[in-house]
Amino acid sequence: MKVNLVGQPAPHFKLETDAGDFFDSTSLNGTWRVVFFYSRHNSPTCKRGCLTFKQQHDLFQSAGCSVVGIGPGTVEEQASFKLGLGDLPFQLLSDPGRTVGMMYNVPMHLGQFPAKSSFLIDPNNNIHYVYDWLFRPRRHVAKILAEISKVTGDD
Repeated sequence: MKVNLVGQPAPHFKLETDAGDFFDSTSLNGTWRVVFFYSRHNSPTCKRGCLTFKQQHDLFQSAGCSVVGIGPGTVEEQASFKLGLGDLPFQLLSDPGRTVGMMYNVPMHLGQFPAKSSFLIDPNNNIHYVYDWLFRPRRHVAKILAEISKVTGDD
């Protein structure tokens, strides 16, 4: 059973980035941010999800919102995936054991692959909004932007 995390503190984590550095989630405390999970490198839906975040990145930034992607692959796979997408203006983090995905209650579909989920986290480190996006990455990014606009007053 999936636990609703809205209103709960966002779990703290440290993961390796696509560049081989370490990312500490507390580095974004005090800001709005989206943490999104994707299931597989090079799947059409995951590519489209990352590219849609890339296309809308300026809107996220203008709302004062950072974006971080988390995938199940190795650092090398993250770096290759990112490069193959024409580079991305945000970091991809490596979560090969799905440790962080499980902390965020990202479900497994058909028991074989992780879902694609996004979490909008407020400056007080509370999860404000959750969106699961199995097949519609463009709609997903639009819904996250609409929610950010509501809470930050940007129209």
